[in-house]
Amino acid sequence: MEFLSTILTLVATPFLLILTTFLYMIFKSYAGKSRKSSEYAPVKGTVFSQLFHFNTLYDHQTELAKKDKTFRLLGPENSELYTTDSRNIEHVLKTNFHKYSKGKYNQDIVTDLFGEGIFAVDGDKWRQQRKLASFEFSTRILRDFSCSVFRNNAAKLVTLISGITVSDQVFDMQDILMRCTLDSIFKVGFGVELNCLIGSSKEGTAFMKAFDDSNALVYWRYVDPFWKLKRVFNVGCEASLKNNIKIIDDFVTNLIKNRRRLLEEQKFKNVKEDILSRFLVESEKDPERMNDKYLRDIILSFMIAGKDTSANTLSWFFYMLCKNPLVQEKLAQEVSQITQEEEQEEVEDFMAKVTDDKLDQMHFLHAILTETLRLYPAVPVDGRCADEDDILPDGLRMKKGDGLYYMAYAMGRMTYIWGEDAEEFKPERWLNNGVFQPQSPFKFVAFHGGPRICLGKDFAYRQMKIVAIALVRFFRFKLTDDDTREVTYRTMFTLHIKDGLHLRAIPRISL
Repeated sequence: MEFLSTILTLVATPFLLILTTFLYMIFKSYAGKSRKSSEYAPVKGTVFSQLFHFNTLYDHQTELAKKDKTFRLLGPENSELYTTDSRNIEHVLKTNFHKYSKGKYNQDIVTDLFGEGIFAVDGDKWRQQRKLASFEFSTRILRDFSCSVFRNNAAKLVTLISGITVSDQVFDMQDILMRCTLDSIFKVGFGVELNCLIGSSKEGTAFMKAFDDSNALVYWRYVDPFWKLKRVFNVGCEASLKNNIKIIDDFVTNLIKNRRRLLEEQKFKNVKEDILSRFLVESEKDPERMNDKYLRDIILSFMIAGKDTSANTLSWFFYMLCKNPLVQEKLAQEVSQITQEEEQEEVEDFMAKVTDDKLDQMHFLHAILTETLRLYPAVPVDGRCADEDDILPDGLRMKKGDGLYYMAYAMGRMTYIWGEDAEEFKPERWLNNGVFQPQSPFKFVAFHGGPRICLGKDFAYRQMKIVAIALVRFFRFKLTDDDTREVTYRTMFTLHIKDGLHLRAIPRISL
């Protein structure tokens, strides 16, 4: 009996410790908070209540936002406000930009993966990276180089799918697009031919999986009250995250080392088209601060910006084309008319005609991509933290340390923003007499707004347009007849399609 009692004590002790800790955190979340005052946003639970809706989190937030444009979740230290009110968003991202930062709460969660990359830092570190990145994105050499890479990889993509159509196979469009954009960002960003799309880069594939899984595991921390404890003991999801980050770090460290060596060999040549090489040159001015760890963080920032956002948007783009076949055919007609395609034309010859001028003429394509981003934004939720007490334009108070998160996914479904047809896929809402008409970045917040508006917006549109034009020119896509599952998302920082997008492709012409 004494042995059994000892066993029960050993089992019960950690359970009681976890339960006590959880109850204490719940108590602390409610203690001292103004829950009924009209001066503060209405309370819809605690930050931990999101755990029960995690798999459908963005739809859950949408339903809450339909009742209250701004609502609040209570946390042990501070509150988190969630809003779809464009006035509040402009206030935080632009008007009172200086009063808000990423905040220690968010930085604690994301630093293990993103380190001191541009998405995780504020102040001088953010300004320095922003200045360097802004200069790089504005150079003609990067624009020309990136377009060449995008056209080349789009041609490879057409060749790959053409081979699949011969045997009428079902394929995962999202996986193929992820590999394509990964190849592109590695070539444009780091000067490396990864060959994940057509080839057998085991290291590249392992890196991509580790990066995607880390993305999801880090996001899980927002609803896991015990993640810090798990990290200390290296158990559960935190042990998995640590292993994935080791794969990422090893891969990126080797990449930097090889690129530095190659750059040294080319020291007297003006061959610095890729972004990493240009950052390496810049690091020679301040090697202590811009060390390999710093460069690693920059690389991962470009990764999530250049791979995930474009591939995710293109995946949802093709899903919506399959759901709306008339839109797909109308787009094919636009591509045909503007490129003046020929009946029997080699892929490379066709891609050579896809110039900047042709891209600028494709207003319907731009509208479809933008409408896709309205409903399926690459980053569904983002936010800032108040560095001092503040009052939002809607009159609601924020205390120092409170977070304000703007819900791009929910905003696309708000009738008070987009009208009664808000949940409909309607590219024409962006056109006026056939010409694309942009909206306020605080209404259409897919690329954020204010001083931290996405630097790579034009870069992303260019890549997505080139890939879309290539695929729509040569194929007609449809969902598989036997796939009855609901297409939905995987809850993480970026809006992946859960379990992939399974399609069939029908050739428009023989290749």
